[in-house]
Amino acid sequence: MATNSSVKNNLQKSNGNNAPANTQGTSLKALLESPTVKKRFEENLGKRSSQFMTSILNLYNSEKMLKKCDPMSVISSAMVAATMDLPVDKNLGYAYIVPYGNTATFQIGYKGLIQLALRTGQYRNINVIEVHEGELQKWDKLTEEMEIDFEAKESDKVIGYAGFFELINGFRKTVYWSKEQIEAHKNKFSKSGFGWKNDWDAMAKKTVIRNMLSKWGILSIDMQTAYSEEAKEPKERREINGESLDAEYTEIEEGPDPLEESSEPPVEEPKQENKDDSQKDLPFD
Repeated sequence: MATNSSVKNNLQKSNGNNAPANTQGTSLKALLESPTVKKRFEENLGKRSSQFMTSILNLYNSEKMLKKCDPMSVISSAMVAATMDLPVDKNLGYAYIVPYGNTATFQIGYKGLIQLALRTGQYRNINVIEVHEGELQKWDKLTEEMEIDFEAKESDKVIGYAGFFELINGFRKTVYWSKEQIEAHKNKFSKSGFGWKNDWDAMAKKTVIRNMLSKWGILSIDMQTAYSEEAKEPKERREINGESLDAEYTEIEEGPDPLEESSEPPVEEPKQENKDDSQKDLPFD
């Protein structure tokens, strides 16, 4: 298995440079043009690799905070998305490359989770929606009976989020998180807050659907990989096809994962005694 140094040396040789490789001082464009990196993307995306690498460069050039990150960490994060065949265009919402200090990290979007779930062929239906003021008529956590009257909407104010899936075998699951639960969850576990600042609604939907799938859904290998990648410290990078695309990263303060180490979201009323284990979550931001 290749180490950080061996990959850097491969990049160095491919560029015909005898000086020590230093990805921190190498531009993202130069790294993307290196044979070693090109080969990795081609192995995962085939003919679409060129288009995917162009999207990485466009994203990098459009994000001021991302430009402060080690270029190799941007590539490593993009590689994770490439192995799952998820675009990193932030406007699509399937996967994101998120800056954390001087390191870029991979983050899957709620649309990406739904996409990976549908690819398993095990889901008949899967969705997550916002619930507006006046729409929720009934919610029973025990029986999961929910009544939503969309015609009874009183305003555009969002009061919560509902998630649902049905498997091919007929198994169904419905969950509901109030906006207060999600907000308390974010405040307690989000460290960087990058995703929440940019799209609170998308992050709320991800909180609901990620929890629901991780507890009751059927997870493919790609889905398990997405979960584990988000649980890693930013300095950790995934081994791709036996070779790491790591650069050497700056140590960061230990603590909850920047992609949000999750747990049971707080209930709205502290006096409630029965905690709902269904709303425990896994790390992400």
